[in-house]
Amino acid sequence: MNRRPGLSARLKLTLSYAGFLLVAGALLLAVVWVFLLRYVPEGALVTEHPGNGRPGGPGWPQGPPPVYRPGRADLERAFVPRAATAMAFLLVFGLVGGWILAGRMLAPLTRIADAARMAASGSLSHRIRLQGRRDEFRELADVFDTMLERLQSHVAEQQRFAANASHELRTPLAISKSLLDVARNDPTRDKGELIERLDTVNTRAIDLTEALLLLSRADRGSFTREPVDLSLVAEEATETLLPLAERRQITLEVTGEKAHTDGSAALLLRMATNLVQNAIVHNLPVGGIVMVHTAAQHDASVLQVENTGHRLPPELIPTLTEPFQRGTQRTRTDEHAGVGLGLAIVQSIVRAHDGTLDLTPRPTGGLLVTVRLPRTPPASSPNAAH
Repeated sequence: MNRRPGLSARLKLTLSYAGFLLVAGALLLAVVWVFLLRYVPEGALVTEHPGNGRPGGPGWPQGPPPVYRPGRADLERAFVPRAATAMAFLLVFGLVGGWILAGRMLAPLTRIADAARMAASGSLSHRIRLQGRRDEFRELADVFDTMLERLQSHVAEQQRFAANASHELRTPLAISKSLLDVARNDPTRDKGELIERLDTVNTRAIDLTEALLLLSRADRGSFTREPVDLSLVAEEATETLLPLAERRQITLEVTGEKAHTDGSAALLLRMATNLVQNAIVHNLPVGGIVMVHTAAQHDASVLQVENTGHRLPPELIPTLTEPFQRGTQRTRTDEHAGVGLGLAIVQSIVRAHDGTLDLTPRPTGGLLVTVRLPRTPPASSPNAAH
């Protein structure tokens, strides 16, 4: 890998290890000098025992030989070369050992850097999977693997979403082009019918575009938070959809209590509207029921939307929140087929508000949708006094 001019991390660590050993050796020599050599006299001392004579003199052969005590200069001449040799050995040992130790210490970082380089080139399937004790490097590698896994999942989801969105947008445009070709090639064709069909197709394209923009806005989380009462949001959503429920002979029941949270009132209203509309559309052909309930729990504000309908297979439930998954096994009419983004938008809004979304099939048929959002004290909401 090409690097800018300068010392590498491994070389810096090697020099640090060698420098530490040299400093430790120098401190040890300084201790020897301060506490030992400084108290040794400068010159050598020769101590003769009493009764000893001079060599060759009287009494000389009988006494013990004189004692020779080296001076500081003698000790320095004997100690300094060996100390210099030891310091040179410490330097070489520090450089070689430091280079090996630094390489072993930095090996996990090299693997992490390789994985990051592969991810930057577009390969998100590679994982580090660092073995060994759970130290700082292992924790960093595990976090990086988790990030790569989520990034790969997100990219795959975005690619799938883009492909589905382009397909969904191409369909109404192709229909509009076909209708215009018919109007141009067949002047005798009823213009009113063509205009009505064009209006229907364009309305669907507009709804799809608005849904895509709303989904993108919810995913970014770019909204201002304010106190919101989910009970008021549920009432407004049901009042808006009451004409649709009456046309389909669906009974709407709204119960519960005030449930306060912080978030975007517009997005939360869209969330409740999508849930109630889905519950109306995916219901029994005649005589269905939609029950909307709000509750304030200890740490969460809850919104539940429950409807009657046919039984849903368990394997269908996880796919309902995916974009453009309309739940083909659920009962609905063609005029309210939607664009396949209803529950996907709900999930994005809930996730952007740090909440959870649970889908549970009812044993007798239909679906129970439960939204849990972080609860805020009633005093923080302007509706608390009502």
